[in-house]
Amino acid sequence: MIYSPEYECMEVEARKRLQLARLKNLVEKLYSGVPFYRKKMDEMDLRSRDIHSIEDIEKLPFTTKDDLRENYPHGLLACPKDRIVEVHMSSGTTGKPVVDEYTQNDIDIWREAMARTLAGGGCTKDDIVQNCYGYGLFTGGPGAHYGAMTLGAEVLPMSSGNTARQLMVLQDFGSTMLTCTPSYALYMTEEARDAGIDLRKLPISKGCFGAEPWSENMRKEIETRYGMKAYDIYGLTEIIGPGVSFECEAQNGLHINEDLFYPEIIDPVTGKTLPEGEKGELVFTTLTKEGTPLLRYRTRDITYFIREPCTCGRTTVRMHRLFGRTDDMLIIRGVNVFPSQIEQALIEIEGTEPQYLIILTRGASHLDEVELQVEVKQEFFSDETRGLERLQAKIESVMKSKLQISVRVKLVEPKTIERSIGKAKRVIDKRTI
Repeated sequence: MIYSPEYECMEVEARKRLQLARLKNLVEKLYSGVPFYRKKMDEMDLRSRDIHSIEDIEKLPFTTKDDLRENYPHGLLACPKDRIVEVHMSSGTTGKPVVDEYTQNDIDIWREAMARTLAGGGCTKDDIVQNCYGYGLFTGGPGAHYGAMTLGAEVLPMSSGNTARQLMVLQDFGSTMLTCTPSYALYMTEEARDAGIDLRKLPISKGCFGAEPWSENMRKEIETRYGMKAYDIYGLTEIIGPGVSFECEAQNGLHINEDLFYPEIIDPVTGKTLPEGEKGELVFTTLTKEGTPLLRYRTRDITYFIREPCTCGRTTVRMHRLFGRTDDMLIIRGVNVFPSQIEQALIEIEGTEPQYLIILTRGASHLDEVELQVEVKQEFFSDETRGLERLQAKIESVMKSKLQISVRVKLVEPKTIERSIGKAKRVIDKRTI
């Protein structure tokens, strides 16, 4: 279902004109109302009059997460404080949290963006949405909640955790749609299996999963275990929360809500815009935000754009599912490695569970050493030692081929690796300790 055909199916040139008008208004607003941006634009001798086409956005300064932290809590506020009706922020585990402040109009835009997102995954007013994203200052739970309500669906605001209760509600209330992180969706299947619950016999038929990178193979695993269609969604607190982009029924890239968020792909080192189709860092400008709008925000997420027409009828540009983040990328013996590459390879190997942990150390020779702990399905772990040795050797061979580095594999029993109800922790880096 297309929730807003007027904008989602808009003729491309008409959308560009809308984006340009909104960008010029934004630049004027930021210059007049936010000292941080006024200083940046004065240093570059830039004004809204210098923006003649949407491509001129490249003239404007970037915004980074450090900028947001340095201006904590209200330094980027672009409207009177009494207009703010809601505040969200990141966890702030690596410093000051990043803050997103919303006017009522911002909340209405968020509702619209999330209604489009859930509708892309097939949600209608007839659905029962079990929302297992965290509530509170985190944007995941409230965003999915707003979107489902806007569509007229019934919402079960479960939040994250208490998996036994989640499974009870899934059965007793006949939930038809699940929203949570993909790693938690998989964890629920393990608990269901142990409790003797066949998820494939329940009404649950679709899910929207995000907040962490996940592979195509992980999608297939989720779809098989639930008997559902699993859709990727994308967002980030700094921009608005979830609702920035989403998959449709074609599951071939995530449609960006371009009338609300202008996207770019840049070289993460030089900051230059990359040629069409090249993989690089994703950048967003909030075209309609009133509370804390951002100009050319560097997300650190790695992807590329797909502009070929989509079979669903939407004309918005799509982004390929994330390959990882520039700050999640591991440099091991000079080789760039994303944890998602390891996940992609593991799910193709029969006998393994989609749960793993990467432990990085530095040996006496001062070279990086990698231990990859991999959970093995119970029936394989109970098998003869020789079978486990063959599986271990196979994984090491596949990793060498895929990653171009040697990895020491340690096979562990099911449920050995700690689970997370939020974003999965995949890496322990001891090299700097």
